Parts: sequence; C-alpha cells; structure tokens
Amino acid sequence: MRTHIVFLCAAWSCASLPAQDAAPEKSDAKPAQQRARRPPRPGVSTPGVRREMSSITPDAVFRVEGSPDWQVATEDAVWVSNAPNNTVHRLDAKTNTVAAVIAVGRRPCSGLAAGFGSVWVPNCLDKTVSRIEIKTNQVLATIPAGPSASEGGIAASPEAVWLVTDSKGVLSRIDPSRNAVVAEVTVPPNSAGVAYGEGAIWVTSPDSNRLTGVDPKTNTVIHSLQVGPSPRFLTTGAGSVWTLNQGDGTVSRVDARTGKLIANIAIGAPGTGGEIAFGEGHVWATVFEIPITEIDPAANAVIKQWFGPGGDSIRVAHGSVWLSNLRQGNMWRFRAQQP
Repeated sequence: MRTHIVFLCAAWSCASLPAQDAAPEKSDAKPAQQRARRPPRPGVSTPGVRREMSSITPDAVFRVEGSPDWQVATEDAVWVSNAPNNTVHRLDAKTNTVAAVIAVGRRPCSGLAAGFGSVWVPNCLDKTVSRIEIKTNQVLATIPAGPSASEGGIAASPEAVWLVTDSKGVLSRIDPSRNAVVAEVTVPPNSAGVAYGEGAIWVTSPDSNRLTGVDPKTNTVIHSLQVGPSPRFLTTGAGSVWTLNQGDGTVSRVDARTGKLIANIAIGAPGTGGEIAFGEGHVWATVFEIPITEIDPAANAVIKQWFGPGGDSIRVAHGSVWLSNLRQGNMWRFRAQQP
C-alpha cells in the first residue's frame, strides 16, 4: 500500500486556524530543575528484539494540527482526540482519508470509547462527556460527568458507559438511554484507567497498585488484586487483563476469569505517559522513547521493540497498528506484521 499523507484540520484551512481564545490554563508545575527526572527507559536486552522506528514504513501518515492522542476504533474508522483544538478526528480506514472533524468539549482527555452507536469523549476542562453519533458525526448529547484524571480511561460495555468521575474513588455508570449517570461503584481512591473486556469492567488504581474488576450487570466488585507498581493504562485480550505499570516499566497479566496475577512482564519502560492495546493476537505498548513494544501472550515476553521518536497512544484495528505521535503532530498506520 502506498503511503498517504493526510492533513487533519477543521472545515477552514490549516493556514487560517485561529489561535485558541481561551485564557491560558493555570499551572502548578514545578520549574524544570525541581521536577523529578523521568527514569531511564532501557527497554529489554533480549537479543534480536531491538529495532529502530526508522525501519517502519507507514502505510499512511495523518498530519494532525494539534496533538493527536487518545484513540478508539469502530467498524470502518479510527477516531483520535485533539485536545488543543477541542476536536475529535474520524479517519476512514478504507480510504485513509479524514471523514470528519468534530468539535467537542474543552480539552478532550482520558480516553475514547465506542458503544451504542456513538463515540464517547471525556472533556477535562468542561468536566463533561460528549456523545458523538457515529452515523452523523454530530454531538448528540453532553453529559455533566467529567473525568477525575486527565490520564485515565472510559469504557463501554453492553450495558452502559463507565468513567471514574471522582478521585475519592467513584466509578460512574452512564445510561446511554438517558445520557445520565444512574449508578456509582466504589473503587480505590485516585483510580484512573477503565476498560471493558472478558465480561467485566476493569479499573486501575496507581496509588495502591491495584486492579479492580466490576460486574457491569450488578454494579458490584468481583475482583481486587495487586499488580505491578503504579498501573494506569490497561487492555484486555487472550482471556486476560494487561496493565501498563508506570512504576517499574512492567506489564502485568491477570487471568480475567479468576482474577489472579499470571505474570509481570519486563518491558523496560518506566515513567509517566504511555498506552497499551490488544490486537492481532498480541499486546502493544507505547511510551515516549520506545514508541512500540510488542508482547507475545504465548510466551509472556517482549518479541519486538522499536526505539526512537514518536508514540503516546496505540490501537490495533482494521489489520493495522495505529500510533499517535503526539510530539510529532501526526498519526501512523502500519501493518502489524513487521520484520
């Protein structure tokens, strides 16, 4: 497939995009010399695993004016949020073109979810969730239930949409027929990531190194266990839940049926940021400096790892890996089977 270069912009031209008219956000960030240094990311030392990002030739490159970040896949598209522009971009998986750019709330963050004919978008500054109808690319509703953390997640099960809305430990259940929160489940304080898979809702709690499983039919906690340090992002697949642990750069694998820890897999990528996904039978993780790590569930081991610029969010869909390169302002689409 030829490489396509696609520019993601709103209906007006990229050259005439106006500056954001919102007041600058307040920041309590410490001066650079006072910030804790990110730990080194050595990756794994297994012979034959290391590769360079320059070895990948993407099948499509989507240029994003802003910061391409969170993703979700639907039947014929991949959607990516763009926080600086308060938009979500719909990428047509058949034509590698931009099908739509949809305005949502202020600073979309904390993941994207697909379900009930819609894409669900948490907005950090508005403390809302925007519901986009997939059929029309229009915002159907704005739900007054915001994410408690900018680095978290939102999930859709067959029953409802789920989001951590309070740092005290509140997992909210959003009823798509009412576009409203109808129930709350108590989870550990400062919980973050939320995913649905293997019949349950799964929630990470970085402060307590804990993974919680919730029955979406009864709103009750059915599993609670320790995983690796500071789990935040997570995915499901191969009968398991997989957490990306920022504390030591491991991935924990948990048996979704029993709620028991199977393995902690070293990937050598500690520190903040990142994402994790399951697809094409493998687990895929991304962090800055190591944009792609591929794990084989049959071996519980890293089999390929790419170093270099890029990365921040990752999904596997439509026979491809989709990589958000936040700092580079673009998205890559490439074949999952790489040499």
